Amino acid sequence: MATVERTMGVDRTTVWEALLDPETYPRWLVGAQDIRAVDADWPARGSAFHHRVGLAGPLTVADRSRVVEIDEPSRLVLDVRARPFGRARATFELSPVGDGRCKVRLHEKPVGPAAVLGPLTDPLLARRNRRSLEQLDDYVSRRRAHP
Repeated sequence: MATVERTMGVDRTTVWEALLDPETYPRWLVGAQDIRAVDADWPARGSAFHHRVGLAGPLTVADRSRVVEIDEPSRLVLDVRARPFGRARATFELSPVGDGRCKVRLHEKPVGPAAVLGPLTDPLLARRNRRSLEQLDDYVSRRRAHP
């Protein structure tokens, strides 16, 4: 399992709103290219958003992320499919740290057949997710400064 965390300069509500808006993911999540569709009942448990992941152009794959658990405004668990890499369980945990700031912890764990590769992929996932949280911090900070 790859776990990273970052204390962000914005409050938990601001970060939570970005996590619940699938259209923001291509702006901060490394590898997310675009959002193809969002289920009408998003973010209810079992609902999904459908995305394209990869490098660019023909090197992208259409897939989806489905809500496994939601505990507003502190926890969002997604079952993420990104073929050909398989599936992962991504857990976002948000906690206030005072002074209007928020700590975001992201756990990502491969599931299914990809789980056996965990020891090999965890360092890569951690690096990717660390960069994603940096970009999320930048995104929400800019959004707050220029609504």
